[in-house]
Amino acid sequence: KYFDEYKVDGSFALYDNGRGEIKVYNLKKDTTRTVPASTFKIVNALIALQTGTVINDSTIIKWDGIERSNKNWNRDLSLAQAFKYSAVPHFQEIARRIGRDTMQKWIDTLKYGNMKIGPAVDSFWLDNSLLISPDEELGLVKQLYFDRLPFTKTAQQTVRNMMLQEDNSNYKLNYKTGLGFNKENHAIGWVTGWIEENRHPYFFVLNIDSADPNADMVTIR
Repeated sequence: KYFDEYKVDGSFALYDNGRGEIKVYNLKKDTTRTVPASTFKIVNALIALQTGTVINDSTIIKWDGIERSNKNWNRDLSLAQAFKYSAVPHFQEIARRIGRDTMQKWIDTLKYGNMKIGPAVDSFWLDNSLLISPDEELGLVKQLYFDRLPFTKTAQQTVRNMMLQEDNSNYKLNYKTGLGFNKENHAIGWVTGWIEENRHPYFFVLNIDSADPNADMVTIR
């Protein structure tokens, strides 16, 4: 009913880790690869921390002085701030500093989606070179939660901490969002992460798209 109400196509999956049960809405969509958009910041940050491109979540990268529509991006930002504000230019600079060969090596190691980064090291997660399915994204955040990715525990803990959105006596909610345009030039929206109740995690992934150029994907998502 939510997809119908907002006139979007999409999928949702929820994995109950304790029971090993997964519930999926729209299996075809859940297993179809699409542009990762800003959900790739999870991996970009991990690679940056692992390689020493950034030292920790407090590492500052200077603003390039170019005014952009998102006011939060128009200043020097730490890794944690850039992650919070999903600052595209900041992570593009991080990707340039990591370098194409190193980036490709880590994406191959992770077997991330189709593993194609194309010629542009600073836009491949936005321009439909790199594609990943919601199902694969769910697997990635599950491995991140349990420290099972091929990165240091410190790097994984740092990214988990940056994904924390809500923390109260009932639950902890960690996720990363994404916005972009797929090959059909439809606006897409992502939310991927987990909710933890009494140390019991449920992993989830939402992926939606709309052919309506005026769809407010941030609100719908």
